[in-house]
Amino acid sequence: NTALWVCDEFMVAAKEGSDWYLFDPSECPDLHEAYGSEFSLAYANCVKEAKRGNIKNFRVINAKELWKKMLKSLYETGHPWITFKDPSNIRYSNKHEGVVHSSNLCTEILLHTKPTKYEDGRPVDIGETAVCNLASINLENHVKVRSIDWKKLQETVEVAVRGLDNVIDINFYPTDEARNSNLRHRPVGLGIMGTHGMLHKLNIPYDSDKAVEFCGKVQEFISYHAILTSSRLAKERGHYESYEHSEWSYGNFPIDTYCTLMNNRNSTSSNKPSKFETMDWSKVRKHVLEHGMRNSNVMAIAPTATISYIQGCSQSIEPDYSTLFVYSTLSGEFTMINEHFVEAAKKKGIWCKELVDALKASDGDVMAIDLPEDIQEEFKTAFDININTLINAAAERQKWIDMGESLNLYNKGTSLKYLNDMYMHAWETGLKTSYYLRSKAATRLEKSTVEAPKQTEETPEDLSQVKACSLENPDCESCQ
Repeated sequence: NTALWVCDEFMVAAKEGSDWYLFDPSECPDLHEAYGSEFSLAYANCVKEAKRGNIKNFRVINAKELWKKMLKSLYETGHPWITFKDPSNIRYSNKHEGVVHSSNLCTEILLHTKPTKYEDGRPVDIGETAVCNLASINLENHVKVRSIDWKKLQETVEVAVRGLDNVIDINFYPTDEARNSNLRHRPVGLGIMGTHGMLHKLNIPYDSDKAVEFCGKVQEFISYHAILTSSRLAKERGHYESYEHSEWSYGNFPIDTYCTLMNNRNSTSSNKPSKFETMDWSKVRKHVLEHGMRNSNVMAIAPTATISYIQGCSQSIEPDYSTLFVYSTLSGEFTMINEHFVEAAKKKGIWCKELVDALKASDGDVMAIDLPEDIQEEFKTAFDININTLINAAAERQKWIDMGESLNLYNKGTSLKYLNDMYMHAWETGLKTSYYLRSKAATRLEKSTVEAPKQTEETPEDLSQVKACSLENPDCESCQ
């Protein structure tokens, strides 16, 4: 699995269509260790030396053409994923300890690494391999009638952070570098899943400004209590070893580093979020300044592709991929239907075998079926939701998260301009990384549209035995 570690300097050059210099790291080693304004100065110096003939191994290419090649490769192969170097480092809470050189496989963990130093074949300075312990809160389990159960969510965050911190001490470490890194910095990554299920229960369409705002509100709440819990742990057990000179020690929280990033870019984007703190953060800031932090990092949103199915909720921050899909397990293949759609269809009186057949014919795409407009709006699949809405929701979360989000993007067409606009928007809104680019199969068969049946007074077919995935069903094998 490959990814590109893209700097802001290149993104600006790609927008402007200016020249971009490719250098050999053996001649320009400083570029790998620099970011932000420091990288810009080092890069400009390398360009100057190349023009003078002091650097021999380099190549000049139009940045826009290189950017097009990157997007074309991404569209054709799904690789390389595009991740952004500068926001990942500028917003890194432990930047005084080292440079972040890449994300993890799923693009949500952003921690520094250091090589072990040897003399005469013996290690004299043990390096650091980034390690992070993850957990995800099921947001669907924190919904009460038309609102979030904020007290329950607070309790879950507090228990999860304490549990993750305990894992650091009882964990098995395969290498000295992994143990050294984890015990010194104690990073944990508390994430979320069940986002779209939560929005379904609250009757908020994902493709709406209200969803964007609400996703930010939920993430701010989680961030508030995750940071406060880590600080309370520091009061009880002591702050992490490398706390001094961290961003935390200077009173810089994730929202502060976000503002630093956007101000450094002199961003005038109309998509820049205008609303910030909706909670009283003074209490948390005071506690951190007095007692420090137990963990260098506390939040990251992982994909949860498997555990969400085990929990019976929607994946991570993902929109519904389809209303109906086939899930393969060791026990066989199971046709899964979105339980929220089933409930809504029953309320409308349109749930029947013909509707299931229509969903199968449309590959679970409600926009291809003659359904009530409000049903279509709520159950749009990932490919029909405005991609900028998904990115804006991710940007609202990213303001409050000290690491990153595993964010899939969706491509319904074949336009290179569409891909360009999508990834440029992701960069401009301050996202640190992106994950898979999902595309619909080019060989997908055309299927005739099947109209959903209208409600009638006839006795409907008995579909009481049709089940959605549920942990409450002891005979369900779909999670095996």
